[in-house]
Amino acid sequence: MAAYRIGEAAELLGVSADTVRRWVDSGRLAAARDDHGHRMIDGVDLAGFARTLADEPDTGGARSSARNRLRGIVTAVTRDAVMAQVDIQAGPFRVVSLMSREAVEQLGLAVGCVAVAVIKSTTVVVELPR
Repeated sequence: MAAYRIGEAAELLGVSADTVRRWVDSGRLAAARDDHGHRMIDGVDLAGFARTLADEPDTGGARSSARNRLRGIVTAVTRDAVMAQVDIQAGPFRVVSLMSREAVEQLGLAVGCVAVAVIKSTTVVVELPR
């Protein structure tokens, strides 16, 4: 059975350790103490909690069939005459999007602004860490 310390859970959920502590302290996320007194979160419980976070409505956007959303900061915008490349750093993940230059201009995408990468794909490769 997998169990995660507060910091590990925070990294997996993309939030701060303080946020996870608040969720545990409020009873929103279950945790138990290990033999050393560290709070540990059961992997199954953490997965269920992560799922509830994903199911919470996104009040800032339109309805969509896409389920993969990564909020981050725009770190680079490279344009040519027709196309543009936009780099977003979403936590530890770099997401690169190719789009029209017109779309970049209409959205006002620039380095430093917050953006959400919405991903819908029929091919998703799943790997396990070493």
